[in-house]
Amino acid sequence: MGWRDRGVEVKTPEQVALMRRAGLVVARTLEMVTDLARPGLTTGELDARAEAHIRQLGATPSFLGYQGFTGSLCVSVNDEVVHGVPGSRVLAEGDLVSIDCGAIVDGWHGDAATTIALGDVPDDALELSRVTEDAMWHGIAAARDGGRVSDISHAVETSVRACGDYGIVPDYTGHGIGSQMHLPPDVPNLGKPGRGARLVPGLALAVEPMVTLGSPATDVLDDEWTVVTRDGTWAAHHEHTFTLTPDGGSWVLTALDGGRARLEALGVRYGGD
Repeated sequence: MGWRDRGVEVKTPEQVALMRRAGLVVARTLEMVTDLARPGLTTGELDARAEAHIRQLGATPSFLGYQGFTGSLCVSVNDEVVHGVPGSRVLAEGDLVSIDCGAIVDGWHGDAATTIALGDVPDDALELSRVTEDAMWHGIAAARDGGRVSDISHAVETSVRACGDYGIVPDYTGHGIGSQMHLPPDVPNLGKPGRGARLVPGLALAVEPMVTLGSPATDVLDDEWTVVTRDGTWAAHHEHTFTLTPDGGSWVLTALDGGRARLEALGVRYGGD
């Protein structure tokens, strides 16, 4: 079909249902890891528990082995924006920790991320996480059948800009997702509306703003994965996978409630089961 000819994968309802199963594995794993994370635990220990949990739920970790990545989670702490490699780092009181998780069920992917606070975290960092999460939800809420991908981008940017002078990282974006973890189209976190691929039911997208307390400029550490802010300021990262449904609703495949509460609060029709 035409959409696939252009590299944009539109799923059948049966395929979306498999993505929901993968999304629930991700949601439950993030819930477990959030409860488990505490000062004194290493990022590698978190990762090992996440891998075991994903497999116990009958899924496969998306990240493990992806282009040589060695973890089932990305665990990014404080000034680390994304793609933090789990290992010997010991989590500490006052850390702001971003955790990204992916899972595969019968060949279909789910991908989501959350940022959590360990103990007494500075107020500006807590607000940064809140702003980032709200921007993600505003981006998802902006998606409409027949709209364009950059409608999401514009909504994310507008939401962040309304809250203060934050940095929106431009070099890393959301993405299409389905039979692969990363598919076209890219979903930037800033830009003008009305541009990019057309939004249609069955097109699944991962929306994931990455926002900093300072400059949006980033560098990559010597491990060739971990992205850090160039100015050393802290960052937050939130992500969900969602799709539009044939009834005109939206369904967040990686939220335990399908996104119903946040979508309805933003005036968006909930399209999940």
